[in-house]
Amino acid sequence: MANAVFEFKKFSIKQDRCAMKVGTDAVLIGSWVDVSGSSKILDIGTGTGIIAMMLAQRTKAAITALEIDKNSYEQALDNVNASLFKNQIEVINQSFQEYCKNNNEKFDLIVTNPPYFVDSLKSNDSYRSIARHADVLPFSDLVEGVTKCLALNGRFCVILPRKEAILFRSIAEQKGLQLSKLFRVKSNPGKEEEIRQIMQFEFKPSGFSEETFSIRDEVTNEYSASYKALTKEYHLNF
Repeated sequence: MANAVFEFKKFSIKQDRCAMKVGTDAVLIGSWVDVSGSSKILDIGTGTGIIAMMLAQRTKAAITALEIDKNSYEQALDNVNASLFKNQIEVINQSFQEYCKNNNEKFDLIVTNPPYFVDSLKSNDSYRSIARHADVLPFSDLVEGVTKCLALNGRFCVILPRKEAILFRSIAEQKGLQLSKLFRVKSNPGKEEEIRQIMQFEFKPSGFSEETFSIRDEVTNEYSASYKALTKEYHLNF
């Protein structure tokens, strides 16, 4: 069972009312994203508020955090209001699709750890299904909304399993979003296939970079030096 409260170095996350708990995906993308040059950031599907607060720790940008689920929204709002970043983050209880319809604001950076199960059995817990399955926010809707809300020189970052990442990249590129950075995540170096891909898209990238990263050391199975270096600003033990 996940802890009711997850402690980071500069903020705490309560998660007892959220369908999706604090996980490695959120910590990875929240640590990896480049916030430089951003004055306005959008976090789609904020859940507990973890990614929004991770980014707020590294930038003075104004952050909008969207969450469709009422319980998760209320918990994210409580987490933000109890943090050092309460004046920096606005939490909104709305779907991304509705937000895009009513919003003309452009963001320098858009980040999401989205629901991604496209063809799989759903949980009996309807709230968990919403959080885990792409029915509520299909990849096509996500890409369409991003192309509307992203500034011309902005960056869009997303984390997905490998199979879903390949599908998502195809949809994004058809809509004019080009992959500029690819971060391949393996559980350990001995595994052939990555378990996640973190992708950065731009309308007009100046180049492309790619890196392969391992969460754990192959010999000791402890967290790798690379993982510790990436997340040391957040994890209490690093």
